[in-house]
Amino acid sequence: MEFFKDMFKFILKRKKFWLIPLLIILFIFGLLIILASGSAIAPFIYTIF
Repeated sequence: MEFFKDMFKFILKRKKFWLIPLLIILFIFGLLIILASGSAIAPFIYTIF
């Protein structure tokens, strides 16, 4: 959790707002990889890519 707080403070302080969509996309891809690793949803996720 500390990483997310530090990243948020960095974005606000340095005004690097273009990082927000990048982090959101990386988070979504991470969730997809976790879900695809061992669940019944895996065949449906593989068809997206």
